[in-house]
Amino acid sequence: MAAPVPVQTPAGIEPAFDLAAYYPILIYAVVVVAFGLGTIAASHLTPFKPRKPTRVKQMPYESGMDPVGSARMQFDIKFYLIAILFLVFDVELLFLYPWAVLAYADGGDPTWKTVFGGVVFAEILVFLATLAIAYVYAWRKGVFQWR
Repeated sequence: MAAPVPVQTPAGIEPAFDLAAYYPILIYAVVVVAFGLGTIAASHLTPFKPRKPTRVKQMPYESGMDPVGSARMQFDIKFYLIAILFLVFDVELLFLYPWAVLAYADGGDPTWKTVFGGVVFAEILVFLATLAIAYVYAWRKGVFQWR
């Protein structure tokens, strides 16, 4: 296979696009899909299935404890509220990290900081104020009190 011919770009002379450079990614993707489909197919084949399904084998497994009662029992809404609040404040951190790295990193573009730095900082303050209001609202509604 011939080497790609260099191309003149605004950044300088670069090698031309070469599809052969992406073959390892394609092979990896094929292996991953084949593994997933293979495990699903193997779980339905006779040698890998449980041969004698009994009540004990078909009973749901819950952390080593025998299940008591119906699996259709209702849960208190507090479980869901705590989970949702955890996700909200966890996602908040995911939004703050890139901003903090970009805003306070050394060696960044100084013109970006002068042009957009104040606007982005104001947007982050609005974002944090919105989250603070949501936190106070949840606190007043008693979401954090476990009864």
